[in-house]
Amino acid sequence: MNILDKIIERKKQEVAEAKSKISVEQLKDSAFFGRPTFSLKETIKTKSGIISEFKRQSPSKGIINDKVSPLEVASQYENFGASAVSILTDKDFFGGSFDDILSVRNHVNIPILRKDFMIDEYQFYEAKSIGADVILLIAACLSPNQVLEFTELAHSLDLEVLLEIHSEEELKQINKNVDFVGINNRNLKDFKVDLQHSVDLKNQLPKDIFSVAESGIYNEEDFNFLREKGFDGFLMGEYFMKNENPGNKFATFVKSIM
Repeated sequence: MNILDKIIERKKQEVAEAKSKISVEQLKDSAFFGRPTFSLKETIKTKSGIISEFKRQSPSKGIINDKVSPLEVASQYENFGASAVSILTDKDFFGGSFDDILSVRNHVNIPILRKDFMIDEYQFYEAKSIGADVILLIAACLSPNQVLEFTELAHSLDLEVLLEIHSEEELKQINKNVDFVGINNRNLKDFKVDLQHSVDLKNQLPKDIFSVAESGIYNEEDFNFLREKGFDGFLMGEYFMKNENPGNKFATFVKSIM
């Protein structure tokens, strides 16, 4: 199995365990379930366009930064112009948790993307219950039907949808209801980065859909290259998180691209 297959197998177990402990009705009773959500469609146009990520570790890089708190980092991201903050909630492979979003939600006024491997309807109620505004769907682990059904469910919960693709084959996963299409510059199976491959895919997207470049943006040159090619948003995590102070690194980066 490749790493994505391993993650999905574990995720199935994790979701089954969660369902046995907390029902959907209990999730609906949470404090955040009824809150109005923030729209990434708005902030991606009015702020930097960068979805800055809080990420402690990854399967390919190991520990990236486990010394800083989600609240400290997310607050700085917002202060320096992030359009949204992405927070990983996968525990086993990325060192995340629901608490990472819960600790931030009441303290920032920009959208929070719950970044996880969404394979079950239950996870969408979880996302809403912890205060997320946007969810990630990964085409590589879903069928076109699932993408459509999950998008409709997300919208019924007032959550926006970022659909991630990384191959031409996955273009067929796109439906007119998804809010954003993210193109992962890093192949999920071998973790190689190819910016030109992403540009080639972007040129095949529907013209009226927001496009987001994801991962593998390592410097201002990468960012500017992708911006010049017409990407609307940029999901960046490791570039900031590998710094001792991710917020300061983000501030310096934003100044360099303005």
